[in-house]
Amino acid sequence: MKKAMIILAAMLALFTGQAMAQRCLPGMSAVEIKANMADGFYTGKSRNCGYDVGVFYSVFKGTHGNTWSFGGEYLQTYKSYGEKGRIPVAQFTGEAGYNLHLLSDYSMTFHLYGGISALAGYETVNWGKKVLPDGSTLGAKDNFIYGGALNLQAEVYLSDNVALTANVKGRFTFGSDVQIYHTTYGIGVKFIIR
Repeated sequence: MKKAMIILAAMLALFTGQAMAQRCLPGMSAVEIKANMADGFYTGKSRNCGYDVGVFYSVFKGTHGNTWSFGGEYLQTYKSYGEKGRIPVAQFTGEAGYNLHLLSDYSMTFHLYGGISALAGYETVNWGKKVLPDGSTLGAKDNFIYGGALNLQAEVYLSDNVALTANVKGRFTFGSDVQIYHTTYGIGVKFIIR
């Protein structure tokens, strides 16, 4: 019995708190690269869908693992036109937000965050070309846009410095002549900076 107690005490000393001491500490920061699908599943032949890529910098605040994040995204979608045509719509946005740590496992390998952010940027429709290939004139114009986003993100740490992420985001962009709401979902990789 004494040997079992010594082994248990040694295991607790070795494993308890080690992961917590290495992840999500106040002051730690991270850089994340994301690749997402937008408004459906994008393939080269999709007429109404698109994609989104972004780079974000985040800083851990407090003892609960909440983060502030700052970054930029490029969103490319398409609008159907005629029988086979489509019109490109691109958004370039900057974003700042707060992510609340919702859930994690005991080993701090899995984390779930919910967040809200503000965004602003520029939207271009058909890259500024007003005349379409069939001679029609495009009524939508390029605009400055602003709005916000709600997101849900899961992270799985592969090591203390690298995590894979999966996210879903709802973006509201007012000022657009084309579409106010976009849903994006995808994956990313996060690199922790000490």
